[in-house]
Amino acid sequence: MTSAVIELRAATKSYPGGVHALRGVDLRVAQGELLAIVGPSGSGKSTLLNLLGTLDRATSGEVRVAGHDVSRLSDAQLSALRARHIGFVFQHFHLAPGRTAQDNVADGLLYGGTGLRARRARARTALEEVGLGHRTGHLAHQLSGGEKQRVAIARALVGEPDLLLADEPTGALDSASGARVMHLLRALHAAGRTVCVITHDHDIADSLPRRIRFRDGEIVDDSGAAGATGSPREQASAPGSPPGHAPAPASPAEHTEEVTP
Repeated sequence: MTSAVIELRAATKSYPGGVHALRGVDLRVAQGELLAIVGPSGSGKSTLLNLLGTLDRATSGEVRVAGHDVSRLSDAQLSALRARHIGFVFQHFHLAPGRTAQDNVADGLLYGGTGLRARRARARTALEEVGLGHRTGHLAHQLSGGEKQRVAIARALVGEPDLLLADEPTGALDSASGARVMHLLRALHAAGRTVCVITHDHDIADSLPRRIRFRDGEIVDDSGAAGATGSPREQASAPGSPPGHAPAPASPAEHTEEVTP
């Protein structure tokens, strides 16, 4: 069986006042999957994102990311886990004004102990991967909305994570820019990355190989088991996939350190 990037077992998240954001969620995401987590506002998607990204802890149950039981890790170890294994893409880009695209991406390596020259070199490579090698010196305000989101994706990729979490990645974009961003996410998946898109848009969800629907803190539908047959490249070339060629697979990560509970 393909190794799991994410495993949740009977995971719950409750808040004071009897608010139950997640109710006994079981979920397994295998290495190399492309999936959507979809549901209306208040369904539990954002809470799930926080658990998957180790930004919050479950009230009960088990959450494992990249093989680590996050409940057993200190805050410092969780930070190391995020830096090594998880890339985040948010709806509103969160680019620093007055800084170039290259420096915005390089900032994604600030806490990894990488020197400035190496950070910038890796940032340029990541920008080339998302088709923005010609915009490295442009300031954030000189970029279109779609380009800003691609810079944000490059920043998420620069640390070579196992898992890319994209939270409403097209929510602030027009339809054409949104389509380009989704095409890019498909291409990144085809190159071997695990990509999880959190969205309320059922059209986006229905276009992806696996769809997990949330309502009232529970999974009400899962279109396919983790580790579906067919390689990412075979899935990307299936009917309904956007045309074009995926980028070549990224080289293996240079980092070998482990998070020690």
